[in-house]
Amino acid sequence: MPYNYRLKLTADLPKYLRPRSLAGALGGHFSENTYVKKEFERVFHVRWGDMDFNAHMKNTAYLDMSGDVRMMYFDEQGFSMREFERLKIGPVVMRDELEYFREMRLLESIKVNFQVAGLSPDVSRFCFRNEFFREDGKMVARVNSTGGWLGLESRRLVAPPDQLAKVIRELKQSKDFQELDSSVRKA
Repeated sequence: MPYNYRLKLTADLPKYLRPRSLAGALGGHFSENTYVKKEFERVFHVRWGDMDFNAHMKNTAYLDMSGDVRMMYFDEQGFSMREFERLKIGPVVMRDELEYFREMRLLESIKVNFQVAGLSPDVSRFCFRNEFFREDGKMVARVNSTGGWLGLESRRLVAPPDQLAKVIRELKQSKDFQELDSSVRKA
């Protein structure tokens, strides 16, 4: 697990600036005695290669950024591509849904978050959500990616290892979160 610099840095702050709880130091907060998970997000700029002939961001650029943000999250949680290879498991997306609300143009800044919109109890199936926001905070687009975990040797859907399942459960849930059926076949 990567070293948490945020905890070290908060210890160096004057007492009146420190978070009041461990959850605050980790970026979340407590609400009615329940830990509220923080969204994972990254900021990009719309590149020349992201443009279509209508001079706005093309659909495949949204899908590419969604995948990048997902993998950045997993990498920061200790699940790099090499670790997925070692575990002989990988995410497989079976359906992407893309909704557009506003246009994005060349070199504009775009913030992309990462949430979980659906999960099976064994975490073998997921619906990951990425929302895209302009600098003014207005939502530009939303991508829902529904899939599961592919065993790279068996070539079948499997439940992920416990530590990976924990990392996924720690993601912020969308307001419309739904429980999904397991994709693991019972013998």
